[in-house]
Amino acid sequence: MNQNIRNKIVVITGASSGLGAETARHLSDLGATVVLGARREERIATLANSIVAKGGQALAIKTDVTDRESVKNLVDTAVKTYGRVDVLLNNAGVMPLSPLEKLRVDEWELMVDVNIKGVLYGIAAALPHMKSQKFGHIINVSSVAGHKVIDGGAVYSATKFAVRALSEGLRAEVKSYNLRTTIISPGAVQSELIDGIHDEESAKQIRAIVPDMAIGADSFARCVAFAISQPENVDINEILFRPTKQAL
Repeated sequence: MNQNIRNKIVVITGASSGLGAETARHLSDLGATVVLGARREERIATLANSIVAKGGQALAIKTDVTDRESVKNLVDTAVKTYGRVDVLLNNAGVMPLSPLEKLRVDEWELMVDVNIKGVLYGIAAALPHMKSQKFGHIINVSSVAGHKVIDGGAVYSATKFAVRALSEGLRAEVKSYNLRTTIISPGAVQSELIDGIHDEESAKQIRAIVPDMAIGADSFARCVAFAISQPENVDINEILFRPTKQAL
C-alpha cells in the first residue's frame, strides 16, 4: 500500500478532526509527509506534534477554506517548505441539515462557502504548482449525498453534487499535465459533521440513525491511501462507499 505513498507531500484541509485527522495519521504511517490545514490551530499543532513524535513529518498551518488567500498560503507554504505538492485532499466540509422551508439562509451560504468555494480555492492554489511539476493528485470529498438527495439536505446535497461536477470537469482538463483526480463519496462515517446540525428536528433524525451505523474514519483514510497508492499511470476517479448496513 505504501509503495506510491512514501515520501509524498500531502496537503489536507479540514485536518483538525475526523476524516482529515485520521487520514493524516494513516498516510504518515505509510511514509507520507502531511501538511495540515484547519481553523483550529491548536488541534492541528497537537496532531502534527504527535506525528513527529512517532518519527513522521508533519506541518500545521492555520487555514480557513472560505478565505482564498488562506488556502493559497497553505499550499504555497507546503511547496516552499518541501519543494513540491504531490497530493491535495480537499476534505473540509460542513453539513448543517435543515428543510428548505426553515430558511436557514446563513447555513446555506456557509455550505456553499466551505463545501464548494473551499474546494475551488484548493484547486486554484494547487493547480499552478502541479501544472509546472507535470505531476500531482487532487482528491475532492463529496458524499453519498452527492449521489442521492437526502431528506432535509437539499442544499448540502447540492454542494456535494457540485463537488462531483467540478471534479469531473477538472479530470477532463488536466490530462495534458499528467495530473490525477479522485472523488471520494463517503456514507455514514464517524466525524463531527452531525455536531454542526443546529436545526433540532434534523439533528434528532440524524442522531437516531447515523451513530448506530457509522463506520470509523479509518475507512475513509484507507480509501484515500488506495487512490494515492496506485501506479502513476492509474487514475482512480471515484470511490463511493457506505457502511454495509446503510440503505440510503
